Amino acid sequence: MTVNKPTILVVDDAPENIDVLVGILHEDYEVKAAINGDIALRIARRSPPDLILLDIMMPGIDGYEVCRQLKEDHLLKHIPVIFITAKLGVKDEVKGFEAGAVDYISKPVSAPVVKARVRTHLALHDQNRELDRKVHEQTRKISDTRLQIIQRLGRAAEYKDNETGLHVIRMSHYSKLLALSVGMSENEAELLLNAAPMHDIGKIGIPDSILQKPGKLTEEEWVIMRTHCEVGARIIGHDDSALLRMARTVAMTHHERWDGTGYPHGLSGTDIPTVGRIVAVADVFDALTSHRPYKEAWPVSKARAVMLEASGSHFDPQMVEAFFDNLDDMLIVRDQYSELSAERRQATG
Repeated sequence: MTVNKPTILVVDDAPENIDVLVGILHEDYEVKAAINGDIALRIARRSPPDLILLDIMMPGIDGYEVCRQLKEDHLLKHIPVIFITAKLGVKDEVKGFEAGAVDYISKPVSAPVVKARVRTHLALHDQNRELDRKVHEQTRKISDTRLQIIQRLGRAAEYKDNETGLHVIRMSHYSKLLALSVGMSENEAELLLNAAPMHDIGKIGIPDSILQKPGKLTEEEWVIMRTHCEVGARIIGHDDSALLRMARTVAMTHHERWDGTGYPHGLSGTDIPTVGRIVAVADVFDALTSHRPYKEAWPVSKARAVMLEASGSHFDPQMVEAFFDNLDDMLIVRDQYSELSAERRQATG
């Protein structure tokens, strides 16, 4: 089996110095060479090496500047840079380390020293990469676990309310699509996709006698029902996580109304956070177009008419317009996560 050798880029304006380093390293490494800083940067950007041996005093851009540019490049900043120089005062060392170098080798070079330093820094680099990989993997697992907990808590609230868990999936995808259409970034929209399932988590704290009452609620019962926004915010709590901060905002504000007649705080217009205005539209559309124990699913045309009529009172007009401008995409989500589709998947699974 062929094992790829690590690649070393040697940068020096003196060809004889390059020849010496190539002679020392060629048996154990693939060695590339550049006679100035511009060429070195082009080689590194085209095919990043595993380590760079870099002369300091060169015509054009010197080694310090080459090193700085490498460290400013997201794709190259991880490459270890060792300066090869005859100029080795304390100030020079400090300047090199500030530029991003990991070590120095003095000229004239010693073959054992060059081999030892290169071997050591490649090993350290490999260890750091493996550590970064493990940290990234662990962070991803923690994030995935937290996300699954959030989604399951969201579904728990919907089941308590005699709704299916698919409601939170549909309205979350509607929310992401709507967020993108009104200019939120991909990252923000993805956060909203994952935060939206917590919008009604506060219903866990509402008595079943109210939550599942088949008839109309009394005024006293409505007062209790409206507390689910604040209950949800308390359940989510205060956390440094961007996801949980957004989930708390959604839980607290998705029943606010554009004209200020919503709850719990009677916010109006753009005082209502954007994510609250988005989820309000997505949540109501899914509620209207889905079957519930107390109602049949409305045709999309009827739901659209009612929501357009409520634009400017219940809903942010911009959100309603953007939602129905993207109705084809919304209906794809509705069909993909419909109860009938879920039953078919279970039957064939």
